[in-house]
Amino acid sequence: MYAKALPASALALACVSLASIAPAADWAQFGYDAAHSGNNTAEDAIGPANVAQLVPLYPAPVTLPAIVDGALVYAAGVATPDGNRNLLFGFGTDTSFDSMPATGTVFAMDADTGELLWSQTTTGLQHASSSPAIDPDRQYVYSFGLDGFAHKYRIGDGTEIVTGVGGWPVAVTLKPEVEKVAGSLTIASSGGNDYLEVVTNGYDGDFGDYQGHLVSIDLASGASTVFNMMCSNLEQLFVNMGVNGVNDCYWGANPDNDNHPYGQQSGIWGRGGATFDAATGRIYVASGNGDFGNDNPQTSGGFDWGDTVLALNPDGSGSAVGVPIDSYTPVDFEDLNNHDLDLGSTSLAILPAPPGSAVAHLGVQVGKDTMLRLLDLDDMSGQGAPAHAGGELQLLPVPQGSYLNVTLSEQPAVWTDPGDGSTWLFVASNTGLSGLQLALDADQQPQLATRWTSLVPAKSPIVANGVLYAASGICHSDTCNLVALDPTTGSVLWTSPDLGWLHWQSPILVDGAIYITDRSGALWKFGLPQPVDDLFSDGFDGNP
Repeated sequence: MYAKALPASALALACVSLASIAPAADWAQFGYDAAHSGNNTAEDAIGPANVAQLVPLYPAPVTLPAIVDGALVYAAGVATPDGNRNLLFGFGTDTSFDSMPATGTVFAMDADTGELLWSQTTTGLQHASSSPAIDPDRQYVYSFGLDGFAHKYRIGDGTEIVTGVGGWPVAVTLKPEVEKVAGSLTIASSGGNDYLEVVTNGYDGDFGDYQGHLVSIDLASGASTVFNMMCSNLEQLFVNMGVNGVNDCYWGANPDNDNHPYGQQSGIWGRGGATFDAATGRIYVASGNGDFGNDNPQTSGGFDWGDTVLALNPDGSGSAVGVPIDSYTPVDFEDLNNHDLDLGSTSLAILPAPPGSAVAHLGVQVGKDTMLRLLDLDDMSGQGAPAHAGGELQLLPVPQGSYLNVTLSEQPAVWTDPGDGSTWLFVASNTGLSGLQLALDADQQPQLATRWTSLVPAKSPIVANGVLYAASGICHSDTCNLVALDPTTGSVLWTSPDLGWLHWQSPILVDGAIYITDRSGALWKFGLPQPVDDLFSDGFDGNP
């Protein structure tokens, strides 16, 4: 509770003043856009010249209604029962990650004051760390629920939309006890239609009968399409320990890896979930673990896609039943599976091709094996069809190195330098942060080159107005910090006060302010000093 309530007139003035410091903009899904670039191209309030002036904008960190183990999303000027407000949305759990059962909470709060406006809860046997997404019309926010459904809420008051059988809420897993949504929700707009893309994976320890899959939901109708990474010829949700080839996919022990039976335990793990590339009109999902090929005696045609990047239509369909439009699988897929070195520990990053490039559409897949794979998105294997191994344009190690117990699960950020038009890739891990620049060789073939490296551990980075931001430090101890960097050199421009412990939490920067949560359930806000701060100096304790 507030220790002392602000007068309504003062609160209204504060909201108007804070909202006016930068042009209104939204951060509608993880990584800012459907490509999860992490690059807010609309930001112009904070830049290299003034980033060192950033200060906390809440008198004290705000206590959230749940522990948000991911990123928030934001919409400016939302109509609510109490007037127009700038809103933050998040999804979290109110239990420790090891407790069962769990309660999942999706919520909206006033970004300017920290006031909680609405919340909705679901219950289940496990936690999740997904981030919600806001539709292009700004009427609804979508969130995964611990009950295994994707839910649709009115953005201004949290009313859930329930349309019954074949509509909302939409089932995304029939076995939430072993399948979760760690990847964030993606909204892809194509051909006049909007689709919610939801991906699943397993829980820590890789246990149980889970098969990662994509569920693509038409926002207008609630109709959904399923593409499974195992037994993809079965376009349906599976049940826990069902009948192989009928309503489940499990067809025997793997003699090379007891932890990953055939037909099970392939997940789509990346923090960004599905990636949408407007230039190719395709969505991309990357799996970790699971077998690849056609050893399953119950199927034919090659319907298992472990450690593979798939290209699909935005509605979740491929080129035929169970067949993607295109695919990329590394030649060492068996080794990756047997040693738990997930290719899909991150989501595919889209890289704008340099002018004159011999390859028009590029992506990079960063794997848990600490390798970066540069891909031609028009022919991912170089063999003109899916289901082939190899074919990457470039294979190089993560510049900050691969050490014992490396964790490479952070979503890379992509930035185009307005000075020279070059494309940059920023890769974070628990071993450091690096900046790579995309250039052309003598044959006009694109290649990534390392420009700088920091050996300080970092979380998923973002870019805005010529500044790179990341949560950095030994973030699995008691404290962590946000840092602002020069994206071309890695030079530190600003460091925040200490934050709490971070897990998968990552920042957003929108409308002239940076927001980040920590593992204690606190929300932090940083921005330029504001002349209305004195309005909050009397009694605001940050707890709505």
